[in-house]
Amino acid sequence: MDRELVGLLSIVLLFILLFARLPIAFVMLVLGMGGLFLLKGPTAMLQSSAQTMYSTLASYSLVVVPLFTWMGYIGFHAGISEHLYDAAYKLVGSLKGGLMMATSMACAAFGAICGSTTATSATFAALALPQMKKHGYNRGLAAANVAASGILGVLIPPSVIFIVYCSLTAQSVTKLFVAGILPGLLLMVLFMAATYISVARHPELAPPGPLFPWKERIKAVARGGVEVIIIFAAVMGGLLSGYFTATEAGSVGAFATLLVVLARRSLTWQAFVNSLKDTIRTATMVMFLVAAAAIYGKFLEITYIPAMIAEWTVSLPLPPFAVMITILLILMAMGCVIDALAMILLTIPIFYPAARVLGFDPVWFGVIVTLALGLGVLTPPVGANVYVVFAVDKETPVMEIFRATWPYLIAIWVCLILLILFPQIATLLPGLLG
Repeated sequence: MDRELVGLLSIVLLFILLFARLPIAFVMLVLGMGGLFLLKGPTAMLQSSAQTMYSTLASYSLVVVPLFTWMGYIGFHAGISEHLYDAAYKLVGSLKGGLMMATSMACAAFGAICGSTTATSATFAALALPQMKKHGYNRGLAAANVAASGILGVLIPPSVIFIVYCSLTAQSVTKLFVAGILPGLLLMVLFMAATYISVARHPELAPPGPLFPWKERIKAVARGGVEVIIIFAAVMGGLLSGYFTATEAGSVGAFATLLVVLARRSLTWQAFVNSLKDTIRTATMVMFLVAAAAIYGKFLEITYIPAMIAEWTVSLPLPPFAVMITILLILMAMGCVIDALAMILLTIPIFYPAARVLGFDPVWFGVIVTLALGLGVLTPPVGANVYVVFAVDKETPVMEIFRATWPYLIAIWVCLILLILFPQIATLLPGLLG
């Protein structure tokens, strides 16, 4: 059997098994090893699988995944997220839809210490949704706002998705971290604009909250912002000044977060233990998924499927702009059925070579792909962020949340188009690093 045919059949079988709701990591592992067995034989399959898994899990660049994950969980269990939400609420809570705008702002700030979109959504689903319901907000739109705002957690550095992208493409983690700052802030503003426009058309969806005096606002911002600024400055400041590498930044960030919460006396022993348990659970899942995808990627590589798709993409009689839109549409469609991290692991080996041939900046492309994942975590049937919010809320029906996500899906597409038209939004800050 031709290796190209084996590769195509594996991709078809992959989607069939995913629609059957089988775990993506095990699906990729079995298909990868099975494909290597067919093409190379049992001995080569075992040797290649073992070497690939070991080299992936022993990768120095991926050590940072559990460290940045722990940063987020320390912040969550120590109440940093509560301080951020309180600060944002007192700043903009008096506006129409102010609580939802506050959620977007707080998620962006929390993204500075948490690199996971689902963790960010879960944190603010528990924190913000009860407040919005208490103030009479439409439950569907409120839940959709939390699910969408969670995407900011993977654009504002540090980001687990960025780290995995760099491990696959050998790009600079520091440059990609810096590249995500302006697009992340832009998306936050677009989410706030989407909320404002939705509420302006239907004021009953989100009544304004109380107006707080400026003294109380400044006090809340100082309380919530200082913690994040210290942690963010420790991580990004050291990275940009060259004092340590991106991997070492994970250790510095976790240590800085621990020092801040201990200085505030906001971390109990039980919360500390829970942060370690959550980190181990999440990091193990991520690392196993990355290793399984590496084996499947090794198999695809010897089938020449990624190279064939890259050649086909480049040969299309379309300008690069139209090709990029086509790639984004494919990513959006795949995001409907595949988890965000799994989609990065599956698609980057295929689309990254095409992006390089077309002349796209690899750092800009990483931001674009990560942003495109936001479409997938908000659309059915997978819609990871929506299901996370539903699991925490337990009251708002899933389909009601999905129906309310459209203003935020439009905001993501606007952000994507702006990044395509003005790539300097993502490349400006990395360009200053040289």
